[in-house]
Amino acid sequence: MMGGDGVGAPAQPEEEPHVERLPADLLAHVLSLLPSFHDLAMAGGVNRRWRRAVERSLAGRRRMSFAGQRTGDDSTARFVRAAVNLRDLDISRSCWGCQITDQGLIRISTAECVKNLTSISLWGLAGITDNGVIQLVSRAHSLQHLNIGGTFITDQSLFAVAKSCINLKSIIVWSCRHVTEAGLVALVGGCRKLECINVGGMRVPPESFAGLLAISPALQIRSIPRILNANVQVS
Repeated sequence: MMGGDGVGAPAQPEEEPHVERLPADLLAHVLSLLPSFHDLAMAGGVNRRWRRAVERSLAGRRRMSFAGQRTGDDSTARFVRAAVNLRDLDISRSCWGCQITDQGLIRISTAECVKNLTSISLWGLAGITDNGVIQLVSRAHSLQHLNIGGTFITDQSLFAVAKSCINLKSIIVWSCRHVTEAGLVALVGGCRKLECINVGGMRVPPESFAGLLAISPALQIRSIPRILNANVQVS
């Protein structure tokens, strides 16, 4: 608006959005509540402050699940590498098509958090083989619960688990039809803390399981598929 002398009134400064006034810790907490990793990635592109808040949000996570989300090798590995305090990782395949391959597992295996993971679920990932699984479990020395059911792994993956995951308590190999008795024997022999194994849908003859009990008499051998969670509770 022009005054009587023709001089314009000074422009009012634009008010800062309320969200920008949030403390950094509170903004990180708010972003941690976003339901999808796609939204989180978009939030990180707003500005530098938001990107740092996203990084802080990921660093504080102890559980991360990609089940039900459209993710691929690059995005999944990027999020896992940022989650330095992660303990529980679920990248199970779902109806939405979690497209993880060996390349994704190999990239994830280099993340700082892998050595501290206690639970990993790779349920139903048709795009992974021994190559990716071996790379991942070989660094997961704290692993206690593993779900590799519904995949195309062979005995080679179980040999790697037996060698590297001596604290393993439960494992799901449901419908892993390329695994043989030799792989199961190596697994039970190497993982002396193993309490429960799910072997439903495998091609291993039932009489082979007697040999597993000879190695570990207290071992619980289950054939009912518990496919949604690697954290099998031993009754």
